[in-house]
Amino acid sequence: MENTIIELKFSLDTFYFLISGILVMWMAAGFAMLEAGLVRSKNTTEILTKNIALYSIACTMFLLVGYNIMYVDNAEGGLIPSFGALIGTQAADADHSLESDFFFQVVFVATAMSIVSGAVAERMKLFAFLAFAVVLTGLIYPIEGYWTWGGGFLSEMGFVDFAGSAIVHGAGAAAALAGVIILGARKGKYGKNGEIFPIPGSNLPLATLGTFILWMGWFGFNGGSQLLLSDKENATAVGQILLNTNAAAAMGAIAALTVCKVLWGKADLTMVLNGALAGLVVITADPLSPSPLMACLLGLLGGVLVVFSIVGLDKVKIDDPVGAISVHGVCGALGIMLVPLTNGDASFVNQLIGLVTILAFVFVASLIVWVILNKTMGIRVTEEEELNGMDQHDCGIDAYPEFVSVR
Repeated sequence: MENTIIELKFSLDTFYFLISGILVMWMAAGFAMLEAGLVRSKNTTEILTKNIALYSIACTMFLLVGYNIMYVDNAEGGLIPSFGALIGTQAADADHSLESDFFFQVVFVATAMSIVSGAVAERMKLFAFLAFAVVLTGLIYPIEGYWTWGGGFLSEMGFVDFAGSAIVHGAGAAAALAGVIILGARKGKYGKNGEIFPIPGSNLPLATLGTFILWMGWFGFNGGSQLLLSDKENATAVGQILLNTNAAAAMGAIAALTVCKVLWGKADLTMVLNGALAGLVVITADPLSPSPLMACLLGLLGGVLVVFSIVGLDKVKIDDPVGAISVHGVCGALGIMLVPLTNGDASFVNQLIGLVTILAFVFVASLIVWVILNKTMGIRVTEEEELNGMDQHDCGIDAYPEFVSVR
């Protein structure tokens, strides 16, 4: 009888991991739709190609080397991981199957890389971007992931990042920022006298659909990070996590909507979409400890901050077409630093050390890779190619061939 119960718990927790992973995989579709909606029509096919290619590269690199670097045969509390290949072998006392664990982890890697995609959109060479994806998903992300989730020194120190506000979202934003700095702004985005010229996206229905898909996928992202479901305590915790995740997203959208109305007298849909995502990123650092009302407050802070962050980055000429650096980086940092308000196991000092360590490592490592790629293959298309659109330059296929587009 006892063996039957153990096997049933193992099966249920494995199934929960797999379903959560499927939900997170669906976030790849959310990123693709969000980014396709927020770029100009002449760059749509290319951004979609990037999204399916980066997902495929992330899955392959994490299978070949990334999972091993992050989780297999590493020293407890260490700094440098062991370097091996493939995913290791099943532990005898595991709560779920090794393969389900890999599947759940690999879709997180793809999420981090998807963040980079939107920030560098409309002016980066496709294959330079994909070359960077190989390094980020196979090496950079697994190393910093080991420091916390793999039992490394940040975990031993007491750094808390439940589902990846820094490890996934902050890391993706840091890599994106490094790329944007090397790449420069899109032509026509900024004037000589400090003017900022909006470049509207081509399809806001698509962007809205993408946001709802991401919102839905986040229930697997945060809920699955509880890791277990097969007893009363964990099942209750999963319910709390999903409630808080949804509450933070909703309040993030409301907060961004309100800020836009107060500042500009209009409802800026793109800001509202990013407000919802900001709330999700903030609550990801610890979606279990806060009360529902506190989760609303955290989402509200994210929704307000993201609007000012997007405007602020524009003022310093950091050109991010989709607001990814603000949503995932700035709001990810906010989420990490707010954890001690509701979680007694976290301290502000440890949270700050962990946050700075992850962001600095990923930024510097990514900057080195971007510089090497820029010196060897070049990362930016020519001015003529940018004017004609990435679809023609990289793919040779228009996303909307029936419509006349201005080139």
